[in-house]
Amino acid sequence: MDAALATAPRTRPSTVHHPLPPGPQAAREARRMAAWLLAVHPAGCPHDTVEDILLVVSELTANAVRHARPPYALTFSVESGRAGIALSDASPSLPHRHDGRSPLATRGRGLGIVRALGAELFVSPAPFGKQVIAVVTWSDP
Repeated sequence: MDAALATAPRTRPSTVHHPLPPGPQAAREARRMAAWLLAVHPAGCPHDTVEDILLVVSELTANAVRHARPPYALTFSVESGRAGIALSDASPSLPHRHDGRSPLATRGRGLGIVRALGAELFVSPAPFGKQVIAVVTWSDP
């Protein structure tokens, strides 16, 4: 093998924008794309944080499928110490905060779970819907 090729830096994407299918398969596809980018990007994300990020991706996607309308898209970016997850949908309705939910409730806890995982949460209205954005950070080793 050529020594120059063996030592050449590999360029890897740090952001993916991926349209998602309508329906429950959207969450699986969003997790797959996020897991792929985390695996190929040398961001040094700890395993426990990867699991948290994939749960955030799942919750945001499930919320979009349940409460909004297609088309859905995931924009996922990763860099050293930080991952950004943006879930787009075609609904202009903004998410509602459900304070005081019973711990036994089976619905309305998604964004609370996202916050409990330490993600910063933002909502950005768009001309044809909105983006729900979560940012997860970790300490570099």
